Amino acid sequence: MTQRPPLPPFDESSARAKVQAAEDAWNSRDPERVALAYTEDCVWRNRHEFITGREEIRAFLRHKWEKERDYRLRKELWSWSGNRISVCFRYEWHDADGQWWRSYGNEQWEFAPDGLMQRREASINDVPITADQREFTPEA
Repeated sequence: MTQRPPLPPFDESSARAKVQAAEDAWNSRDPERVALAYTEDCVWRNRHEFITGREEIRAFLRHKWEKERDYRLRKELWSWSGNRISVCFRYEWHDADGQWWRSYGNEQWEFAPDGLMQRREASINDVPITADQREFTPEA
């Protein structure tokens, strides 16, 4: 069994470390790297989509980052208890037509004893922005 520290139960320090690790992984835009943080049978709700297992997660992420170009994410710890962590986040991206978007959301995470995420619930809203309204520029 492979462990993915930090392991539950979480305290503030370990919860913050888990959130930062997730932010770093997602900003890599590497579906293989990101998928390894989830159990083989992980269950997701992402907006209106329901996803089960690493293979579906990988496929979802490949499609996501083909559509959401120059994706850049920030996550913030909201709360934690036992094997659960809640985060709020925002990310920016542009579509194939060059329209920039800022997406805001909340996630609830539940972890297995080995530190892999076994459940992810995400609610996300997209707001169109202009290029000069971007917060996550290459200089930032």
